[in-house]
Amino acid sequence: MNDKTETIKSRITSPSPSKRELEIEVPADEVSKEWDKVLLEYASRVRLDGFRRGRAPKEMVKRLFYQDIKDAVIENLAPRALRESLRAENISPVGTPVISEAVFREGQPFRFKAVVEVLPGFELPSYKKIRVKKREVNVEEEDVGRSLEELRQKSAEYVPVEGRGVTEGDYVVVEWKGKDLQTKRFLPTEKVLVLAGHPDNEKTLNENLKGITTGETRTFVISYPQDHPQKKTAGRTVEYEIRVISIKEKKVPEMSDEWAKDLGEYENLAALKQRVQQELEKSREEAARREMGDEAVKGLVEKLQLELPESLVEEEAVSILRGWAAQLPADLPSTQVEELREKAKGQALRSVKTSLLLQRIAGEEKLTVGDEEIEEEIKAMAKRNNVPLAQLIERVSQEGKREDIRNGLLLRKAIDFLLDNAVLY
Repeated sequence: MNDKTETIKSRITSPSPSKRELEIEVPADEVSKEWDKVLLEYASRVRLDGFRRGRAPKEMVKRLFYQDIKDAVIENLAPRALRESLRAENISPVGTPVISEAVFREGQPFRFKAVVEVLPGFELPSYKKIRVKKREVNVEEEDVGRSLEELRQKSAEYVPVEGRGVTEGDYVVVEWKGKDLQTKRFLPTEKVLVLAGHPDNEKTLNENLKGITTGETRTFVISYPQDHPQKKTAGRTVEYEIRVISIKEKKVPEMSDEWAKDLGEYENLAALKQRVQQELEKSREEAARREMGDEAVKGLVEKLQLELPESLVEEEAVSILRGWAAQLPADLPSTQVEELREKAKGQALRSVKTSLLLQRIAGEEKLTVGDEEIEEEIKAMAKRNNVPLAQLIERVSQEGKREDIRNGLLLRKAIDFLLDNAVLY
């Protein structure tokens, strides 16, 4: 316990490394000043029968609005007194403080309790000369060949078909009409692009596309099961009429010097192969380094003796769940929701510990991130995501993400420091 001699008195205890409990007392004279101030504000704006605005007697205003005035005084005094006490004790709270047991009597000191969470101090495990298994990086001829084939497929052109009907692999633009045979209602007419023969298509659709020519119309019926993933058609029997508007076939260029030149900056196919080889090696080296960094950090986090503030873990868990939400079905069973919450909490715990560990290492080693490094990272982000640089700069500024980028770069530097000082085996 620590009794303070300043105007506001506070007694502080530490029930756990991540919590501080404060008993705070605001002296009676300060309470009276706040009371008079609030009472004057009420008296100046209330309108009572028989009195002009601001002319009602204060005692009458006090009697009529006593509870409101009391609540306002508490709402004004408690946060201010808590801020002063935290500042005096050099306590930096995490999350929102919880205020309780407020005791207010006119003419007496105002007392209340508050609980705040803090980042606990912790002892860094030894982080230099840690052992990390080296990842070997190999790029085989087959890897280069697969990458070249992917490039070749991306270079494909889609040319109009003449003199034949649809075959598997054609891209077909169809006008699509549907009628629910149970309700006799027509579905909206759509113009859609279909890849003929694709396994995700309905089998009946693929069968009816075979051989159909531009301008031709075909009718067929599909009975959808009750558990069909598209709810709007699940359990329905629908009669479709499709009319082909256009057919295009995929033309893939030959893997040749001419094709390599068409891609831009390559003299021939050999030069393209060399660039693909270099990029694969670079990509795999970066992936290997990330794996080694993850191993190094994971080993240190497991040694870390650290009790984290619940609010900090909860905030991170909520952020993780939001990231997952877009990929989850809306009707997820409650049991799975609870499992996901527990999974997110465990991931959040590791994430927060990792962040605190790396920040501490960065501080110990005096690692910093300059403004020019942030600018370069924003440029790299724009290139990776194919976003105009000016647009990304504006978004970063509007959303206040600049310091997040700085922190991310700092943590990356801390991991690089660990690897640069590790013993690879």
